[in-house]
Amino acid sequence: MRILIAEDHAELRAAVARRLRAVGNSVDEVASLREAATYLQNAQYAVIIFDRMLPDGDSLALLREWRAAGQRSPVLLLTALDRIQDRVEGLESGADDYLVKPFAMDELLARVNVLARRGAPPRATILRIADLELDSGRHEVRRAGVMIPLRPKEYAVLELLAVRSGRAVSKNDILEYGWDTLDSPGSNVEETIIASLRRKLGEPSLIKTVRGLGYKLDAALD
Repeated sequence: MRILIAEDHAELRAAVARRLRAVGNSVDEVASLREAATYLQNAQYAVIIFDRMLPDGDSLALLREWRAAGQRSPVLLLTALDRIQDRVEGLESGADDYLVKPFAMDELLARVNVLARRGAPPRATILRIADLELDSGRHEVRRAGVMIPLRPKEYAVLELLAVRSGRAVSKNDILEYGWDTLDSPGSNVEETIIASLRRKLGEPSLIKTVRGLGYKLDAALD
């Protein structure tokens, strides 16, 4: 999934982004409200992480404006402000959760995952297509009961195909879902990932090429 983090402390921002990317997420990083507003206008995010106080103002101002415009992506606030009234103000301004600094990375990751599930359309934790099974809670994939180890990007692409099972998924959709603006993926990166998935998942292939459109995960075996 794609995540935006707005945090002006460079080392903390890098550490959070690194941890999120390590489990297969794509992460866009900004350090100001101005940058955050630009990114929010040009991309859809599964979860947004805001530092409360940024160099050009309080992020609650942008959050209120964003919510008033009808945007509904879940927002997690990171802040050193730990008074009850600060938390109440953040939640009343449109935040979905509040995490006080310093925090444990494991807790942040857990909260992000909860918010992503809350903001996404309801779906089963375990996705099944033919004899393929994806456990989105554990990030595990099995075919015919046999565990298949996948790299984070491979899992992200397969999960997108599984969620949209039977429908064509375009190259742009794959890149938007699995890569952030800093990744600068190669021109054929999605072809490489698809080829690797086909090899690892084995025969008969469940990933079909839809000419002129992209790829789909289809239970109908050729």
